[in-house]
Amino acid sequence: MNRENMLATLEKYDGKWDFIIIGGGATGVGCAIDAASRGYKTLLLEQSDFGKGTSSRSTKLVHGGVRYLQQGNLTLVLEALKERGLLRKNAPHLVHDQKFIVPNYDWWEGPFYGIGLKLYDMLAGKEGFGPSKLLSVEETLKHIPTIETNGLKGGVIYHDGQFDDARLIINMVKTASEQGATLVNYMRVAALFDEEDVICGVSAIDEESGRKYNLKCKVVINATGVFTDTVRKMSDPQTTKIITSSQGIHIVLDKSFLPGDSAIMVPETDDGRVLFAIPWHDKIIVGTTETPVEEYLLDPVPQAEEIDFLLTHAARYLTKDPTHKDILSVFAGLRPLVKSGNSENTAAISREHTINISRKGLVTIAGGKWTTYRKMSEDTIDQAAILAQLDSIDSNTSDLQIHGYHKHPEEFGSLSIYGSDAPAIKALLSENLNNKNILHPDFLTMEGEVIWAVRYEMARTVEDFLSRRTRILLMNAQASIDIAPTVAKLMAIELNKDKVWIERQLQQYKNIAEKYVVG
Repeated sequence: MNRENMLATLEKYDGKWDFIIIGGGATGVGCAIDAASRGYKTLLLEQSDFGKGTSSRSTKLVHGGVRYLQQGNLTLVLEALKERGLLRKNAPHLVHDQKFIVPNYDWWEGPFYGIGLKLYDMLAGKEGFGPSKLLSVEETLKHIPTIETNGLKGGVIYHDGQFDDARLIINMVKTASEQGATLVNYMRVAALFDEEDVICGVSAIDEESGRKYNLKCKVVINATGVFTDTVRKMSDPQTTKIITSSQGIHIVLDKSFLPGDSAIMVPETDDGRVLFAIPWHDKIIVGTTETPVEEYLLDPVPQAEEIDFLLTHAARYLTKDPTHKDILSVFAGLRPLVKSGNSENTAAISREHTINISRKGLVTIAGGKWTTYRKMSEDTIDQAAILAQLDSIDSNTSDLQIHGYHKHPEEFGSLSIYGSDAPAIKALLSENLNNKNILHPDFLTMEGEVIWAVRYEMARTVEDFLSRRTRILLMNAQASIDIAPTVAKLMAIELNKDKVWIERQLQQYKNIAEKYVVG
């Protein structure tokens, strides 16, 4: 899978696509998988890299949503728990069980959260990841030895799913491609065009070459997250906004703050949020916040008060209090939330998805959450197929394995995140001794993985590799800056680029990566 082949396919095809999907995040790529696997002629266009926005900046959880259980939104919890089970079944190389501990500091918390999490287990049914149970103080400390002991009365353990969001996106792109879809990153949709007042295509610009494409289709699907209303206004400048957004940030700490393999879940922070401290890639992720924002950026910037909020709350539950100097990286993401009346509290707005069909036939899928991307995609293609007057074909994605599927990826060691691709990567690493050179002493990532990402995963920039093909930017921003020159040189060879490209890439990457560095 490479961009040149995708472009060649796009250019050779002179017919009308069944669907053109705008947006290469979880929902857009999910729609491409669903549509292509039904046999529909499908094209997906992404203005930047796959998963560049919200989809690579999550809390890394595949979960039913304890917060939604608290809100009494059983419908969403049931749907998410079902989808959680399907994701583990179809992508076991990237989705796995994670133990969570809810520490109890008041007498009522044990029975209260214990009953709630038993309901969570019951709703999961046969798709459950493991039973919840009450823990004594000693058992709680065994799981979380660095938990604050002052006033600790025990805990509750429950199970949910964890994953690598950006890696899953890349594997989903490969899955869509294998099913017959054409997907192109760095292809920005600049306009929609219509015939007889019905949307029938897009004008897109290749951000690398500057070439413009006019592409026709039966239905355009808008899956652009926080940029949903921007695309809707291309169809109708007078359209009413349906999206509001909040920013959530995460800080990344060294594993010493939370040794072991259990995570912490705090059911309610000062602002009513759920707070997590989770082991991930041998680091600890702490998040998240909920800050309303007016400006929607591809690279949102964490605010100082958000960082302070997470440090303050982490210090309440950990014996070793983290400071600004301990933060290895901080990243922010924007949540696309469908407006609900006049509610101004984004934490209270439902994450259930909405499908909107405009007067001109633009299909928009909005809202939802990572865990339910497959169901969102299925519902979207069901509606889009009717609108396009295509033969009715049932979705088969509930049983469709995601590219890289492997039941025992751990046997591949540091290459486990690649799943079934690992043997091919090992072969590439053996082609040249330099391919096995470690990029940074704190990580096991090798130079050959850069080559793989360019050749087979459509990585086009230094950021693509360091942020989404690997997660080094999110795990240690300064380390990623240190190895960026090596990555740029390797990519330049593969992409046939010159020194000017390398210098431009390094400057662009530094501008982005510095936003992840605290202090």
